[in-house]
Amino acid sequence: MQNISINFQVPQGWHELGDKQLRYVYQLLAGDFSADEIKTLCLLRWSDTKVIGKQPTGAYLLRKGKTLFEVTPLTLAEILPALDWLCDIPSQPVRISKINRRPALTADFSEVPFETFIICDNLYQGYLQTQDDELLDQLGATLYGKSIKFKPYERINIFYWFASLKESFANKYSDFFQPAEAATGGNLLGSSVASVEDAMNAQIRALTKGDVTKEGEVLALDTHRALTELNAQAREYKELNAKTASK
Repeated sequence: MQNISINFQVPQGWHELGDKQLRYVYQLLAGDFSADEIKTLCLLRWSDTKVIGKQPTGAYLLRKGKTLFEVTPLTLAEILPALDWLCDIPSQPVRISKINRRPALTADFSEVPFETFIICDNLYQGYLQTQDDELLDQLGATLYGKSIKFKPYERINIFYWFASLKESFANKYSDFFQPAEAATGGNLLGSSVASVEDAMNAQIRALTKGDVTKEGEVLALDTHRALTELNAQAREYKELNAKTASK
């Protein structure tokens, strides 16, 4: 067989994946596949390459378009690191845009009411604590506007979406979203917040400044606007504490 040069062009990160590609990845994650198997299957699918068979030498016979070529397992292994990002939660929120023909909320929660974020975060934190798939279904019902029993790969989509959203919020609003160990020392939400409900109530109190008549207005705020204000308050609180400690 002649020596030829084949270029495998694949996405460089989660942000480049469309709905079809996301569904494929999540279906693999829901199956009994190892990380390397997932990366290999995605490499072949996304580069439009098919496995025709295996040669006596151990090399794989592949077809890309009308071209047949051999690739050794070692060569494939050297290519796989280009897809290592598949082993991580996305750094920016991505999601399947429609499930059961129901459009999803905006991936980054722009123009999504703060009340919706609080509901979703409550369900997400509950799932982290219990691993109860029913809570993921409830989270998905809020994210997609329809209460259904989601398929396993759709639950992975729901979890990855909100996990990546929280990660992006932690980076953007870093004064407010502090590590758990930092919160126990006393912060904007009070020292050692006892539960998700306590945290939710503390956020609302911080925004209303104790004026219950403003609660509806606060809950209707754009999520990013609300978090911007909470982040500013958290930063001011930390600066005040630093000044007090230095005296």
